[in-house]
Amino acid sequence: MADSRAQFGAELRRWRTGAGVSLADLAVVVHYSKGYLSKIENGLKRAHPDLARRCDVELRAGGRLASLVKTGEHRTERADEADDGEAWMVNLDGRDGSWFRPMGRREAIVLGAGLGFSVGAPALARSAGGTALSVFRLQFDQMRALGQVASPGAVIPTVIAQTHTLRELARQAVGSDHSELFLLASRSAEYVGWMAQESGDERASLWWTDQAVRMAESGGDRHLARYALVRKAVVALYQEDAGKTIALSREAQAGPTPARIQGLAAQLEAQGHALAGDYESCMRVLDRARSLLVIPDDRGDSALPVLGAMHLEDPVAMAAGWCLLDLGRPREAAAVLDRQLQTVPEHALRTRARYGVRRALAYAMQNEVERACEITAELQGPLQAIGSATVAQDLRRLRRTLARFHGHKSVRNIYPLLTGQLG
Repeated sequence: MADSRAQFGAELRRWRTGAGVSLADLAVVVHYSKGYLSKIENGLKRAHPDLARRCDVELRAGGRLASLVKTGEHRTERADEADDGEAWMVNLDGRDGSWFRPMGRREAIVLGAGLGFSVGAPALARSAGGTALSVFRLQFDQMRALGQVASPGAVIPTVIAQTHTLRELARQAVGSDHSELFLLASRSAEYVGWMAQESGDERASLWWTDQAVRMAESGGDRHLARYALVRKAVVALYQEDAGKTIALSREAQAGPTPARIQGLAAQLEAQGHALAGDYESCMRVLDRARSLLVIPDDRGDSALPVLGAMHLEDPVAMAAGWCLLDLGRPREAAAVLDRQLQTVPEHALRTRARYGVRRALAYAMQNEVERACEITAELQGPLQAIGSATVAQDLRRLRRTLARFHGHKSVRNIYPLLTGQLG
C-alpha cells in the first residue's frame, strides 16, 4: 500500500511539474487543499480515485495517473452452481425480513412433512394457455412498476412466486405455451436477480441470473446467456472493477447477439472505460452503443418484456453523463444529467434516485455545494422508498465529498439525511 502511494505521488509531481502547474494552482482546479495534495505527492496520503481522475484530466495525463489508483479490489463472485433439485423455499416474515433458499426435493419433502397445509400443484388448461400468459405478463409489468417505487424486500417475494409458478406451468405445457411460459419465467428470474443486487446481495443476484439463462434455454432462447454477461458486468461495475466490467461486456458482444443486447453491453463497456479513466475509448464505445440501440428488434419476441432500462428516453446520453463523472469531468457530467433527468417520468423513483445522486455528486465535485445539497434534499422521498444498495454507493461518495465542506450551513442541514439513508 505504501509503495502504491509513493508511486502515485511521484507520478503526480512529475506530471504537475512537467505541465508547469504549481501545487497551489492544482489545488484550486481539483478543489482540494494544497496541504492535502502535498501529502499525496510525498506518499503520506492515499489518493482517492475521484481525485486521481480529476488530476489526470487537469494535467492531461491521458489516463496514466488515474490508472495508478485502483478503484476497487478484484473480487471474483461465483453464482452458487449447486442445484441438487428443483424445490424453492420462501419464508415471509414481516418483522425480520423475508428469505429465499433453493433446496433438493428430498430435503423439501422432509421439511414439508411438518408444515400445516398444501396449496396443491399448479395446473393450466391448454385452451387457456394464451390467456394465462397474458395475465402473467401483465402481473410482471406491474412488478417492474412496483420496483420503481418500493424496496426490493417488497418486490422480491412476489416475483419469486411468479417465477416458480411460470416454471412449473411451462414444464406441463406443450407447443408454443411451453416455450412462451419458460421465456417469461426467465425474464422474471432475471428481474429477481436485479432486485437482489439492489438489496445488496450480489451472490443471490448472480444465482438468479444463472437460473434465468437455464429457463431461457428451455424456452429456446440462447441469447439471454449473452445478456447474463451484461448483468454480471453490472455487478463488476458496482464492485468498481473496471477490467472485469470491460472484459465481461466485450464477451457479451461477441458472436451472433441481438443488437439490443450488444448495445447494452457496449454501453456498459463504456462505463468500464470511464472507471479506468480512458476517455477516448469510452466515447468511442458510447457511439457504438448508440448505433446499436436504434436497431429494431427483429427476433419476433417483441411480446416479451424489454431487457434493460425502461424509463430512459436516451439511455446512451444518460450513460454519457454517468461516464463523464467517473472520467473526472463533473461540470460536463452535471450539464448532461440536468438535461436527461428532465425526461425521466416522475413515477420512476428508482431511476430518478440513481441518476439524481450522481447529479448531486457532479455539483459537489465542482464546489457548487448549495446546488448539490438542494438536489439531495429533493431526493429524500425517492431514496427512502427504494432502498437501493447500488444507489447507496454513490450516496457514500456524495457524503464523503460534502464532508469537506462541513462548515457550510447547507451541508450541516443535509448531513442527517445522508447519515439516515446510509445507516
